[in-house]
Amino acid sequence: MNKFKYYFILLITTISLFSCSKNDTAAVEPLRDYAEQYTTDNTNIEEYLKTYYITVVDHTGFSDDQDVTFTKIPEGGEQKSIWDQTDYELKTREISLNDVDYKLYYLVLRQGTGSSPSNVDGVLASYRGDYLEQISESNVTSLTTTQFEEVKYPQQMISLFSTITGWSEIFPQFKTGSYATNNDGTISYTDFGAGVMFIPSGLAYYASGSGAVPSYVPLIFSFKLYELQRLDQDGDGIPSYLEDLNGDGYMRALATGVVNPDDTDGDGIPNFLDVDDDADGFSTKTEITATDGTIIPFANIPSCDGNTTDPARIKKHLDKNCH
Repeated sequence: MNKFKYYFILLITTISLFSCSKNDTAAVEPLRDYAEQYTTDNTNIEEYLKTYYITVVDHTGFSDDQDVTFTKIPEGGEQKSIWDQTDYELKTREISLNDVDYKLYYLVLRQGTGSSPSNVDGVLASYRGDYLEQISESNVTSLTTTQFEEVKYPQQMISLFSTITGWSEIFPQFKTGSYATNNDGTISYTDFGAGVMFIPSGLAYYASGSGAVPSYVPLIFSFKLYELQRLDQDGDGIPSYLEDLNGDGYMRALATGVVNPDDTDGDGIPNFLDVDDDADGFSTKTEITATDGTIIPFANIPSCDGNTTDPARIKKHLDKNCH
């Protein structure tokens, strides 16, 4: 009897939980129109640029060098807004995505003196992230910022190939600097690239949000680019940045039917993701592997005419038809 009573209670409880779960399922919000959301995001970003001013720390060799503070201009204040100031260059980058032509604002605090990453490289960068949203209180709506992340002392590279679009578009516009190891084992970075990017949600997390970041909010990232790592996405032995055939610093997987300047064989797969760039049936890695099993350095890979200085050699690296 007790056993029957136990299973009966268990059955009722299970049915009850299933019923509650089914009835409490939240309605899924339809995906917002990208163009309409961009208009809203851009309005908020430009309002921020015109109503806040920045203070930048110039402290070479120390961890707070190029730290940025954003402050709202008080009513009647005479501080120059980010939009109007002339100490740092406020630039834009045009990005076409999801049938929308985005204007991506970014501020150059310092260009950097080293090398620029491509949009598929790894970067070692410190950064702070805030999101923008309009908050209504007592029938008054105001633009507010909320910090959601900060990394002051980065410990690992971040692949720009797997980050949000805004990052992969802006970091290649900056350069690394130099660094030295201190007596206590810490590292001091100098002359690194530093900036601020103002990213519409369509070039960030859009409807999905991420962690503490709500959906449909623009993001502000202040950042410092310390170092980069050349990655090889397709593992063919050639670093991806060397498969940027037109040399613009950006490689993309484009829609079918669109000519990709970084796709040698025109198969729709850009070289940095194509294990057989020239479609000759031999993998790129096989073609640049010496008889002793080592990878031939890119600088030593001859073109069909044997010219190792030919910038187009990557298009025809040791093509079997050449020999």
